[in-house]
Amino acid sequence: MEPIKPPKAFVSAKQVAERAKVSRSAVSRAFTPGASISEDKRRRILRASEELGYHVNHLARGLSRSSGIVCLIVADGDTPYQARLVRTLIEHLQNSGKVSMVLSVSRPLEGIEQTLRQTLNYRADATVVLSGTPPHAIIRTCLDSGQRMILINRDDRLAGPHHIDLDNAAAAKTALHALCRAGCRKLAVVTSEAGTASLLAREQAFRALAHEQGLDVLVSRKRRTSYESGTEGARTLFAGASRPDGVFCTTDLIACGFMDAARHEFRLDVPEQVCVVGFDDIEQAGWASYRLTTFAPPIDKLAARVVELVTTEGEDPRAPVRTTFEADFIWRDTVRPG
Repeated sequence: MEPIKPPKAFVSAKQVAERAKVSRSAVSRAFTPGASISEDKRRRILRASEELGYHVNHLARGLSRSSGIVCLIVADGDTPYQARLVRTLIEHLQNSGKVSMVLSVSRPLEGIEQTLRQTLNYRADATVVLSGTPPHAIIRTCLDSGQRMILINRDDRLAGPHHIDLDNAAAAKTALHALCRAGCRKLAVVTSEAGTASLLAREQAFRALAHEQGLDVLVSRKRRTSYESGTEGARTLFAGASRPDGVFCTTDLIACGFMDAARHEFRLDVPEQVCVVGFDDIEQAGWASYRLTTFAPPIDKLAARVVELVTTEGEDPRAPVRTTFEADFIWRDTVRPG
């Protein structure tokens, strides 16, 4: 684990001007789109800013004590679970008097530097990094700038941030127990190559626990965490000689694709011929077409914890705190009762 570095001192525009040997107004013009300034001066100012670690404060001077802004850095924000989590966080933060600024990080990881500069330029009270794969360089730089960091379902080995996790190992144990109780003996995991902490933890815990019981686990790992990964996973697993009869999908979106392919392409009955467990309890999981047995993360509790961490005064904002929640098991129709 990397040691905590002391926050960098606030760097003023005056210091940049002195280093670049220009006027204070020139610094302002260098960071104002369309403003008149020579290219030579702009380059000198940008170089001085980089060397000093200067970030433009876009807020009024009167808000320097607390901006009231909380940045949410999100990858895969278009998936049902992430969209619901972001929406819930925004609602809770808004009710507490905070303003949310959502910054999207796409794959491949483009615009990382620009995204990071936005969080620093606005002097956010805190930055929340949601599960996904923005590199921990974002987190390290925000910490070095003295910003409060909250990581949700991440396993970055960094000292300083607050961590909020789900107990994925407990969920994997429950999923395995439910499938075994239903009589399933040929098990599989369908997941993606995204490599997020949550997905890896669910897959690894399920496989380890099954191995302890003498059960082998087939794995289908496709590129994206998507519906299509589920359908492709079903085609891969059911095309082989050893077809699984119990499947743990690491997200509901994958599970929906898996079940549709199993039913419509391979004419298999769920749950009589194959049992399926998902994770996330997205809206679609409760639809009559799926009635998916899954796990429901306590999103409201998670969001409330974020608000608590953001609004707590008097404690060291860099003192690491870890909070772990359990996801409730939602029994529906895709696993046979034991």
